[in-house]
Amino acid sequence: MSVLIVSASRRTDIPAFFSEWFYSRLRAGYLYVKNPFNPRQIKRVSLRKEDVTCFVFWTKNPEKFIERIDELAGYDYYFQFTLTPYGNDAEPRLPEKEKLLECFIDLSRKIGKERIVWRYDPILVSKKYTQDFHFRMFEKFSERLANHAEKCVISFLDMYRNTQRNAGSLGLKEITVSESEEIAASLSKIAGKYGLRLECCSEPHDFSRFSIPKAKCIDGELIARISGKELAFPKDKNQRKECGCASSVDIGAYNTCLHSCLYCYANYNPKAVLSNIKKHDPGSPLLLGK
Repeated sequence: MSVLIVSASRRTDIPAFFSEWFYSRLRAGYLYVKNPFNPRQIKRVSLRKEDVTCFVFWTKNPEKFIERIDELAGYDYYFQFTLTPYGNDAEPRLPEKEKLLECFIDLSRKIGKERIVWRYDPILVSKKYTQDFHFRMFEKFSERLANHAEKCVISFLDMYRNTQRNAGSLGLKEITVSESEEIAASLSKIAGKYGLRLECCSEPHDFSRFSIPKAKCIDGELIARISGKELAFPKDKNQRKECGCASSVDIGAYNTCLHSCLYCYANYNPKAVLSNIKKHDPGSPLLLGK
């Protein structure tokens, strides 16, 4: 039996900004996606129920998307919901955290906590966002979400060149191995206190001695559990070697996320975002253009 996992999306927040387009394509039964490194290379992706093994939705604010969640009836899916404690200096266009916490809880009640993964990533460290800040806020969030999620995934910020340029105003510090261990150990204790499993995404360092295994964000075991099917899930060869994700097809596009988080790797050219958004047509099989 063939496996088609549709990732929506590591490259942009489809639930937040492109829900009308997604549900339109769901009704049509297919979409087209451009290769981000070769825009002339276009792939047709079937969205028929008999073809899609699972959708994995990545989002920071799915409020509008979940108003139509019933349209996903008959599909297997789960959400990666990123919920971090930063202010609008780092996340300038996100709603207040209280609203996002309520959105998370609402989604969990609708679909079940096994189908929503809390992501507390990336972890930033600066004079403002200290270790003590993270310990305090992670405990606050864990207490609120403990009955509405089974696990939390953490990661530490990778200081890509574009990230250093775009996030320069935040005064971010490089996180040493010993600092990452201190943070991981404390977060693990907090997560355990509230009955949450803690996993770590795409980190070269091993945190297993703090009871933190490596995460598989496109998780074959979770998909098998949700779907009730025993399937083979090959590893995604297009991700970093530290990544344990199963192979998937990502249907998003870079430089299209209006959250405009300063640390984001997917908006590597902020000036291109608005011009790209103008190319979006909810009726097109392509996310951008026709």
